[in-house]
Amino acid sequence: MSGPDDEKRTAALEIVRRLRRGGHEAFFVGGAVRDYLRGVTPDDYDIVTSARPQQVTGLFERTTGIGAKFGVTAVIVGGHPYEVATFRSDEAYEDGRRPSQIHYATAEEDVLRRDFTVNGLLMDPESGEIIDYVNGRKDIEKKIIRTIGDPSVRFSEDYLRMLRAVRFAANLDFSLDQETKDEIAVHAVKIRDVSAERVADELEKILTHGGARHGFELMSATGLLGYILPEVENMKGVGQPPRYHPEGDVWEHTMIMLDILAAQTSPQTNPTLAWAVLLHDTGKPATRTEDEKGIHFYGHTQEGERIAVDIACRLRFSRTRRETVISLIHHHMAFMNVQKMRPSRLKRFLRMPDFDLHLQLHRLDCLASHGMLNHHEFCLTQLEASAPEELRPVRFLTGHDLIAMGYTQGRLIGEILGRLEDEQLENRIKNRSEAETFVRENWISKENGSATEQ
Repeated sequence: MSGPDDEKRTAALEIVRRLRRGGHEAFFVGGAVRDYLRGVTPDDYDIVTSARPQQVTGLFERTTGIGAKFGVTAVIVGGHPYEVATFRSDEAYEDGRRPSQIHYATAEEDVLRRDFTVNGLLMDPESGEIIDYVNGRKDIEKKIIRTIGDPSVRFSEDYLRMLRAVRFAANLDFSLDQETKDEIAVHAVKIRDVSAERVADELEKILTHGGARHGFELMSATGLLGYILPEVENMKGVGQPPRYHPEGDVWEHTMIMLDILAAQTSPQTNPTLAWAVLLHDTGKPATRTEDEKGIHFYGHTQEGERIAVDIACRLRFSRTRRETVISLIHHHMAFMNVQKMRPSRLKRFLRMPDFDLHLQLHRLDCLASHGMLNHHEFCLTQLEASAPEELRPVRFLTGHDLIAMGYTQGRLIGEILGRLEDEQLENRIKNRSEAETFVRENWISKENGSATEQ
C-alpha cells in the first residue's frame, strides 16, 4: 500500500517524464536530492527544466505562476503544488533578496547560482543518476554546509542565506564550512536588513525541525544571535542557584530544554511551545540579584513577559501565537504552588486554555534543572481524577437569573457569578436553591435597597 510520500514522488516523476516527452531537459533538484542521498524521504520535490514557463503551462492542465518573473511555475497534481523552475542565471541582487534580472541558462549555470552545495545536486529520477557540479555529494558525506562559490558573494545576494546556513546545519546536524562560518561573522550585522517575517520563519524552522540547540549555538558563535535576539544572547553567563540549577547558567538551562524538547517530539516540535521554552527565562538577566541568602530573580516572570511581547511584535507573531506564548511565560512559575492551591483556584488552573502546553513547559523546566517532577505528577493525577463537569461545572444561576432576582446589571453581576463559581468549585454549593440562598445572604438586591454586598 503506497503512502502520501510515494504518491508525491510518483507525481513528481510523471511531471519530469511529461517535460521530457515535450523535448525538454528535466531533473529533481535541491532538498529532494539531498534527502535521498541521506536516506531520508523528501518532504517535497522541486523540479528544474529547460522548458520556459509558457511551455510548462502548455504541457499541464493545472498550473499557477508562483514566480513567473523568475521562471518558476507551480504544477498542481492531486491538489499539491510542485515547483517547476526554468534553468536560469541571475544578475545583481539589488534588493538583497531577488535578482534584478534573470537569463535562461543551462543546468550547470542554474546550479552555480544556488545557495549551498548540498542543495545544488540534480537527479535523473528515471535512472537515479546524480549530477554534481559543486561537490555537493562530498559535502553531504562530510556533513558540511558550504556556499556554492564565494560565501561573501552568496550572502551579499541575500543576507537571509546566513541564517539559512545555520538552519540547514541545525536541522541536518551538519557543521558549517569554516570559510562560510567566517563570512557569516563578517556580515552578521546585515541580518538586520532582512524582513522580520523571513527571519522569523527561519528561526521557527530552527526551533521546530531538529537541532535547535546546535542552531542557537551557531547563531551565537557567528554573531547573528546578538542582532536577531539579543535578549536570548544576554542569558549567557547569568548564574543561577546551584541547589535548583545544577546545570549552570540561564543559557545552558534553556539550551538543555530545547534539547529535551527536540528529543521528545517528532517529526516536528510545537512551535508555540518551542518559543515559550526559548523565551521563558529571558527576564532573568535584568532581575538577577545576590545577597547573603543566595541568588534571586524577583520579578523575572513579569520582565520575561515584557521582553516576549517586544520580540513577538518585532517578529510579527500572530495574535494567537503571541498571547499563548505570553500566557505560558506568565504561568510557568505557578506550578510550584499547585499543591497548596484552594480547590477553586486549582480547578481554574487545570482548565486553562492550552494547559497541555503549560504542563509540558513545566516538565521541561524541571528536567533541565533540579529534575523534580512532583508538581507535574500532582497535576496529572488531579486531571485524571477530575471529570470535565468538575472542572467546568454548569452554573446554577446565570446573569439573567440574577437580574430576575432584582440585581442590577453590570459589574455586580460579574462579581456575584465569580463568587458563586468559587463556592461551586469548592463544593460548598451543590444546587440552584443553595446558590439563590447564598446570593440573598451576601448581597442586597435593588428591590430591598442598593444592590451591594452585605
